[in-house]
Amino acid sequence: MGGSVAPLHLEPRRTVLRARRRVLPGFDLALGTTLLWLSTIVLVPLSALALRPWELGVAGLIESLTEPRILAALRLSFGGALLAAALNVPLGLLIAWVLTRYRFPGRRLADAMVDLPFALPTAVAGVALTALYAPNGWLGAPIAAAFGWRVAFTPAGAVVALAFVGLPFVVRTVEPVLRDLPLDAEEAAATLGATRAQTLRRVVFPALAPALLTGFGLAFARAVGEYGSVIFIAGNMPMVSEIAPLLIVTRLEQYDYAGPAAVGLAMLTLSFVILLVLNLLQRVLRPGRHT
Repeated sequence: MGGSVAPLHLEPRRTVLRARRRVLPGFDLALGTTLLWLSTIVLVPLSALALRPWELGVAGLIESLTEPRILAALRLSFGGALLAAALNVPLGLLIAWVLTRYRFPGRRLADAMVDLPFALPTAVAGVALTALYAPNGWLGAPIAAAFGWRVAFTPAGAVVALAFVGLPFVVRTVEPVLRDLPLDAEEAAATLGATRAQTLRRVVFPALAPALLTGFGLAFARAVGEYGSVIFIAGNMPMVSEIAPLLIVTRLEQYDYAGPAAVGLAMLTLSFVILLVLNLLQRVLRPGRHT
């Protein structure tokens, strides 16, 4: 009995680990192909974007990013994207709740319509939204008559377009969580005398918070770089309703490459910081984290 023998209860675990390692044939080749493909389509372009602005030098980079026109465009792109994502959270939750908890005629049609912004070309969406919210449009005219608000060709039009393209992300993120959410906790809360509002606030919303935060992040990420649907309805007035992606395209048409790359680098950095903060908040709000 000179050799050491592994405990029997460890053998099944080792067998499972070996099986997991052999699930994908040619692991080394598959890993190398994955890293090569990821580097080609993600890392190399991002590296070029990060390096190109430094052709201006530190002083030139700072001067380029502090131009009033660039700051105004970044403010509209990020502020509008955050506002649109924030508006999509309650609206997306309401739509997901209705589609999940209720049965009504036309439910499948309504469920399919949620995915329209995914399939609809952004330019077509921009033209349609402009026609609807123009001063003489089906929605723009009544809004202007009732409240005196002008939507199309203003920053508000950009927010409308960004909310349109980001709404499906919130709905499709929250919907499966709602579908899998057990009703036992809600029934127990009702049995203990909790009102419907208390049940939603203390039982339902804590379970949905990570999904809502994820949907918010996805909607924001989709909206911050949106171009096609915004340029038709925003009006594109410099310092007023001009978004950062449009400013980048305008500068590129003038054969200025380092300046637009600087704007792109600023957008990349700000987006990464915001998404990182959202990811950390999601981990904090994850159910069962402290158990």
